[in-house]
Amino acid sequence: LVCNAGISMRALFEDVDLDVFEKLMEINFYGAIYATKFALPHLLESQGTIIAISSINGWRSTPARSAYSSSKFAMQGFFESLRTEVMTRGVHVLVVCPGFTSSNIRNAALTADGTVQGESPRNEKKMMTSDEVAERTYKAALKKKRDLILTRDGKLAVLLNKIIPSRLDKMVYKMMKKEADSPLK
Repeated sequence: LVCNAGISMRALFEDVDLDVFEKLMEINFYGAIYATKFALPHLLESQGTIIAISSINGWRSTPARSAYSSSKFAMQGFFESLRTEVMTRGVHVLVVCPGFTSSNIRNAALTADGTVQGESPRNEKKMMTSDEVAERTYKAALKKKRDLILTRDGKLAVLLNKIIPSRLDKMVYKMMKKEADSPLK
């Protein structure tokens, strides 16, 4: 089972319509929950694999993406719990955390009122491709890895968030404020 459905958003929490927040949770988190719930009997019987595509935002949130980050933190918590529940029953659970990946997710990201952003605020050419993520995910699944954190920046963000979280808050804010049309003030 590959849980890869996801949408993003870009707005300050104070400005976001709560329907947008709920929509992200429904797709990103509950989509994975429902798929897993209904596939689990077969996965237990076949001793299959669950691959959950989360995000670096599941380890380290970014401003103006509160709903996206929340949905990814929730995914990671759920799949960590499930992994522990099924670990003695032969089901493998891999949580994949890509960093910025060149895809349509930023173009289709929702704004504060739920309209589609329409254009990526980032340079997509400097990002890992979806094909690279898929290839590394496939290799990690074959090796029965527990977690896969992708990109040098992603690994660095996870590490720095553990050792200097307050300083990383400022660094992340500065980086995200530089995005085109950033909602950060």
